[in-house]
Amino acid sequence: MDYAQALWIYTILVFGIIVVPGMDMFYILANALTGGRRLGFAALAGVMLGGAVHALFGAVAVGVLAQLPNALFQAMVLVGAAYMAWIGYTLLRSAITVEGIGQATTRTDWSAFRQGAITCLLNPKAYLFVLAVFPQFLRPEFGPVWTQAIALGIITVLMQGAVYGALALAAGRGRDALVGNPAATIWIGRAAGALFIVVALFTAWHGLTMSIAG
Repeated sequence: MDYAQALWIYTILVFGIIVVPGMDMFYILANALTGGRRLGFAALAGVMLGGAVHALFGAVAVGVLAQLPNALFQAMVLVGAAYMAWIGYTLLRSAITVEGIGQATTRTDWSAFRQGAITCLLNPKAYLFVLAVFPQFLRPEFGPVWTQAIALGIITVLMQGAVYGALALAAGRGRDALVGNPAATIWIGRAAGALFIVVALFTAWHGLTMSIAG
């Protein structure tokens, strides 16, 4: 896997996890529905800041892990692949539906931004995701880790902006699509699960071959 392939796989993987209905998506939609596009985009900006912090956390974690002996680092890669496979398995077995989008409690752009950042930063699953995924894509052979981390962070933030921003622009239709079409949300979750399993198998194979080569 060369660097360009790694970036494409990461982009697809991030899209798969962001498009699954979740806490960040509901928070942005609630603000857009209650306070209009301006409040929705303020909430989105906070969530995007949280995504950038997660990327920074992942870069620091990989920098520490890269100092481990090669066998231990490869073990961490395989553990991460196993965790991604578990995420995929749970998504495949899930039946994600949305009963409704609640009202936002924020009243100003600043409060929507602040709470969006807090909502994103306090999500423990995001940190586990970063710890599992980043070692698969931040590799010493690709160059300085910090430049790779910037690239992954930019991809993450841009994907959040594209997916959540589109929902904020069309908040009413976005809500109706989520609430009024449960079959669609179920299949979105299951498709994302299949994607995670495919990437997990690919990275596990890569980790095993690297271990053998080492």
